Parts: sequence; structure tokens; C-alpha cells
Amino acid sequence: MADNNVIEVRNLKKYFPVSSGVFLRRKSGDIKAVDDVSFAVGQGETLGLVGESGCGKTTVGKCMLQLYRATAGEVVFEGQDLCTLSDEELRPFRRRLQVIFQDPYDSLNPRFTAGDIIGEPLRIHGTASGQGYRQRIAEMMETVGLAPYMAERYPHEFSGGQRQRLGIARALVLQPSFIVCDEPISALDVSIQAQIVNLLVDLQEQFGVAYLFIAHDLSVVRHISDRVAVMYLGKIMEVASRDDLYKTPLHPYTVALLSAVPIPDPAVEAARSVITLKGEVPSPINPPSGCVFHPRCHSAFDACQEAVPLLRDLGEGHEVACLLYEPCWP
Repeated sequence: MADNNVIEVRNLKKYFPVSSGVFLRRKSGDIKAVDDVSFAVGQGETLGLVGESGCGKTTVGKCMLQLYRATAGEVVFEGQDLCTLSDEELRPFRRRLQVIFQDPYDSLNPRFTAGDIIGEPLRIHGTASGQGYRQRIAEMMETVGLAPYMAERYPHEFSGGQRQRLGIARALVLQPSFIVCDEPISALDVSIQAQIVNLLVDLQEQFGVAYLFIAHDLSVVRHISDRVAVMYLGKIMEVASRDDLYKTPLHPYTVALLSAVPIPDPAVEAARSVITLKGEVPSPINPPSGCVFHPRCHSAFDACQEAVPLLRDLGEGHEVACLLYEPCWP
């Protein structure tokens, strides 16, 4: 594990069994939600994870936090493979691994006050009590832009943006080193999204925490991420620094995604062409052979139907899984 990496994912797989039959419920196959994914997140870094809905982004995040147990592979955090630990052995690691959920309306207990919500991790892990407990809650509320007197309010008394700030405070109260941000702004009004993104950036600078930022909005990912990983049907297609990916995308899928991002210049927007992918996303129960993207790829050739491309580093950390960049193909 590299010295500056907070967490590493190695050959991660997560398959969900599919059963058939009304009575016997025999296993008939697997949904390959995540299929051989590898990447790392450095200290204080934000790795953006993007892709179409259903490609496995959230499943990757949940496997990293051990909310889902991986079918195969490793999740190495602080030198320890979390996949090999029991629930009891995982407990001390959970203080330093946190999550910000997508929906601030469903992720907060409506029977808890704001203070109870933020303080629950402190109670569970026994890290503060009495005056120190109340002071820590007040500090976290101020940190995320909420007044401490709001600690006695219930979630329904807050706006959507304020609720997400509560979720962020809850994730940060134990001072974790890694947070999975699972589409944390997609359920918010557009006018509030920029505030939450800027808050996350400021908090990262203040606390040095690393983020896995899961999203489908490529414009937001460009603003917050240091590096970006592009995912399709359970596999990583391309990984690069933010500037490299947006300036020189290599994988045909990445090129197609970026062609659909609106540009706030009418002249440029009118002159460019949007790449329309053919067909539909295949089923993860029966993914295509070879490169999983080849049925929809405008650059596919015969070998793409058989050979599985590996994620290859083409220099300066720009990795791509495509036979177009293999030395022996096309």
C-alpha cells in the first residue's frame, strides 16, 4: 500500500445471487454489480466515481465501508484488509470510515433531534460525554453552517440543504480519515447544490479527510474531484486526473459521456456533436463477453467481443481499459 493512500480497493467483486422457482428458490445466476474493480484514494484526495445509473457506483462505496460484504477482492485500510474482519473486529475501524447518504430526508431519524443525530456516533463509540459531548455537537453544527441553538430541533424543521448539513456533521464528528459521499447533492435543489459542494471542499481542507465522491453529474465531479474514475456495468473504464480526463478522454465511453455535458456557451454548444450510444445498457446478470462496452461502442472491432481489456497506465496516472490502447491491438 502506497504511503499516501488512505484506502485501496483490489480486484473487488460483488455478486448478488438470483433465484428462480416459486418454492425451491434455486440459484439461477448472479447479478455482477461490481466485477474486478481496483483503485486507491490518497490522503486528503477526492476521487470522483461516475457512470450511468445501475453501473455499480454505490455498491463499490458500500463494499468499501463493509455495509456489503464483497464476493471477492480486498479493501485495504490502514494496512488491514477489511474484508477479512468480523463485525466485532471492524468496529474500531468504523470510527474512521464514514458515509454521507444521498437522501437527507430518509437518512435522518425523525424521532431524534439534530443534536441526537450528530451525537449518536459519539455515544456509540463512547468518545465524549457530559459537557464535552454537548460542546462537540455545538462545534460541529457551527462547522457545517448551522446555529448551535438548532440542536433541539427535529429533522422536519430543517430544509433539505440543512438536513444534508446535519448528515455531513454526523459523518465528521468522529474525525474520520475517509468518507464515501454517495450522490450527496442529487436530492437537493440546484440552488443549494453548490453550497453543499463548496462546504465539502472547505471541510476537506480543514480536516484533511479523503472522499470517494459518487455522482452522475459530470460538471459537479469536475469541480470537486482531484481524480475521476469512470465506471460501466461493474467495471472501471478509465481513471485519470480531473484535468486530463476532461481535456483528453481516451475511452469511447468517457468520450460519449463528456459529449453530453452542457457547455454554457451557445456558440460552442451549437457547433459540437453529441455522441449517441446505440442500444441499451446490458443486464449485469448476463454481461457481454470481452469488453462489456463493445455492443454500444462506436470504435469496437472483432477482438473486443472476446478479449477482456485490462486497466493499463498510459503515463502520468492516466489509466484506460480499452483494446485500442493495447500494444498488440487492434
